[in-house]
Amino acid sequence: MNTIKTGMLLAAMTALFMGLGYLIGGMGGAMIAFVVAAGMNLFAYWNADKMVLRMYSAREVDEASAPNYVRIVKRLAQNAGMPVPKIYIIDNPQPNAFATGRNPENAAVAATSGLIRMLSPEELAGVMAHELAHIKNRDTLTMTVTATIAGAISMLANFALFFGGNRNAGGIIGSLALAILAPLAAGLVQMAISRTREYSADAGGAEICGNPIWLASALEKIDNAARRGAPNEDAEANPATAHMFIINPLNGQGRDSLFSTHPATGNRISALRRIAQAMGQAAGRPWG
Repeated sequence: MNTIKTGMLLAAMTALFMGLGYLIGGMGGAMIAFVVAAGMNLFAYWNADKMVLRMYSAREVDEASAPNYVRIVKRLAQNAGMPVPKIYIIDNPQPNAFATGRNPENAAVAATSGLIRMLSPEELAGVMAHELAHIKNRDTLTMTVTATIAGAISMLANFALFFGGNRNAGGIIGSLALAILAPLAAGLVQMAISRTREYSADAGGAEICGNPIWLASALEKIDNAARRGAPNEDAEANPATAHMFIINPLNGQGRDSLFSTHPATGNRISALRRIAQAMGQAAGRPWG
């Protein structure tokens, strides 16, 4: 169901993008917009992972430099039946993590130093299993495409503000309305896709690590720390990447609001506890 919902939302965003191009420049405008978006997506497909890792000054680690963390990721990848991604640490006190890469063969996971210090091995396994689920589901590519289309819509909307639009499709007034409403609509669709994929990754991560309670406990700790701690300055400088993290690095919202990139943490924890009940698990065995 979540996959169908994501597909529908992506189709809606694509239709919005093409419609905006048509209203600005007719059929020619729609075709030009399509070509530009295709180029942007192609560039993002090959380079988005490198760009975001560079944004956060992530450093690659191995068993010599971060033995426990790396061994956990390797064992989880084995559990998931997927290649071991490149493994990074971000030197930041805010506990958080994300995955990136165009496919499971070219992927990376990154955890902050604050996350590794704060969590138990079991909780860290729950978080990294969630990130591996994103990779396995190819959510990292989905979110890259979504962010790129949203950026293209904003670009076209700015163009409409300066140059007006196709008179046969609403003229200047219609273009001005679209310039205001299209980026907002694209942002809402992007956030809806992000929230949908988070729930799917929570469920997939629970399966990969073998115990939903580990991830539920980690989410509670991370969310509390995000509310109390200092802001993540790198994330504040690059808010378009906020949807990549397991918990919103910009704030600690308490509900599934329309403008939230993440589901409410309490809702995610409740869903994980229901999965644990269905699996007949409580705290479970320790990691090791």
